[in-house]
Amino acid sequence: MESFDSFWAVYSNLVLTLGTNSLLALSIYLTLSCGMLAMANAAFMGIGAYAASLLTMNAGAPFPLALAGGMAAPAVVALLMGGPTLRLSGVYLAMATLAFGEVVRIVVLNTESWTGGALGLNGIPPLTQWWHVALALAVAVAVLALMRRSKVGRAFEAIKLDETAAGLMGIDVKAHKMLAFVAGAMLAGLAGALNAHLTFFIGPNEYGFDRGVEILTMTILGGIHGLMGPISGAVILTLLPELLRGLADFRNVVNGLILVVIVLFLPRGLWDPARLRTLLGGRRA
Repeated sequence: MESFDSFWAVYSNLVLTLGTNSLLALSIYLTLSCGMLAMANAAFMGIGAYAASLLTMNAGAPFPLALAGGMAAPAVVALLMGGPTLRLSGVYLAMATLAFGEVVRIVVLNTESWTGGALGLNGIPPLTQWWHVALALAVAVAVLALMRRSKVGRAFEAIKLDETAAGLMGIDVKAHKMLAFVAGAMLAGLAGALNAHLTFFIGPNEYGFDRGVEILTMTILGGIHGLMGPISGAVILTLLPELLRGLADFRNVVNGLILVVIVLFLPRGLWDPARLRTLLGGRRA
């Protein structure tokens, strides 16, 4: 028990970061599962983090209400920007959502009285506990698992495969895209709210282009063919820098090489149900 206490004292933040990063990976998995390459998740994470932090710091709101606010704020923004933005597709949608992320960063920088500007917000109350993250991740996985098996999940898959054919079959493509976009924004906002009350400090540079690429990399690395894919990608990408810490200056080089090898030899990601069925079938034979 004493050894666990010492382990938790050192690595608690890392363990909880695994959970919040998993939520972020699932947030972009939602949009990818509907055939949309949207790169606004880092911005939605930032909106959720700032909204929840301002509620607890300035309004004295209880933590559950702050988390709800951290989900509601990016959802409202996603609804407002989704109309004109989701008409785009492919790289054009990615560029538009990246530009939105830059707009959010500039707004944060220029609202110093609320957000602290470039200095960020410091002294956020440390309210996030391990069970908050565990419960949020468990509920997210359960809801997404039910969604995958539902009519909505089948509609997402049809839109991803062929948007025109899905529309001809009677699927409301625009409504389903909006649903995926808003739900992904809510998950990213929840991750941001939990992370803000874990790290005690947030700043605008934490939610920029680099963060957006990192979230996308987690999901692509793990694979988008099952819910365990984004989670496994988030775990690998979060743990690798820590596991390679002993390599000092060569850590980033080795980290990059490992990711390249995984992408080259596992193009469908780490979690590939078809490959797992083949392996299990071969062992049984």
